[in-house]
Amino acid sequence: MASPSTITLRGRSVRKEPVAYNEMAMRSNAAKVDYCRTSMSALSGCTAGIVGLTNIPGFVFYLVTALMLSGFLTLKAGSKWNDYFISRTSIATNGIGGGLFVYILFWTMFYGMVHVF
Repeated sequence: MASPSTITLRGRSVRKEPVAYNEMAMRSNAAKVDYCRTSMSALSGCTAGIVGLTNIPGFVFYLVTALMLSGFLTLKAGSKWNDYFISRTSIATNGIGGGLFVYILFWTMFYGMVHVF
């Protein structure tokens, strides 16, 4: 829970009410974003493997799909994002590192199945 603060409005000092967050709801929202990012990483890894991307183009493909998902999640949250998340950057950045490992797993697996064997 955030501490109350005092703001000045038209020369008067007004006490701002503290903001209370529901921890269970915030964790649930973060878990749903993480699920979306993991699913997107697996799907884009399969796509990159089937298409035959290697080296830098494969990592650029992950970066592009991760940025697209971040944009879509930010659009979905809309202007009321602060009702569901503490910060806007958590929507865009949570799970990108873990998603990279899932991406590499599926990328190499599908690349091997389609192009090597």
